[in-house]
Amino acid sequence: MPINEQAYAYGGARALVELHDEHLRHFVHTWTHAVAAGTQLPGSADPDVTSLTAMLRHVLGAARGYMVWICKNLELPAPSIDPVPDDVEDRLGAYVDHLLAGWDGPLHGLDEKTADRATFDSSWGVTYCIDAMLEHAVMHPIRHTLQLTRAAR
Repeated sequence: MPINEQAYAYGGARALVELHDEHLRHFVHTWTHAVAAGTQLPGSADPDVTSLTAMLRHVLGAARGYMVWICKNLELPAPSIDPVPDDVEDRLGAYVDHLLAGWDGPLHGLDEKTADRATFDSSWGVTYCIDAMLEHAVMHPIRHTLQLTRAAR
């Protein structure tokens, strides 16, 4: 689903929303193949990666959470992104489309100065500017895609 490129005031926000879309979809593709191949994740004390299902829910929930955090800190309306449903595996494609559609819109009016200058505390205690949180959101599915690729070896 292509983003509305002309609607963005700040090209950096547009690029990061587009990259997030691309890499989240790539993660889901990799995850789907890992499930089909019977890939097992290595043991971990981290509850977010104890199973393929836990990882999927974590990555999708984080993707929603990043945009909720951004909108809250910019005092924008909450994004129209539903929480990860219990049966997400059964309707994965539809939920991913819904999630990413909710990413394309809230930041249309964001300007570069606001994206780069104002900083806010994350829920895990690290301070980010909006640009840095968007970059973090892009890298998150990339990191888990690598984790899946390594587990499949």
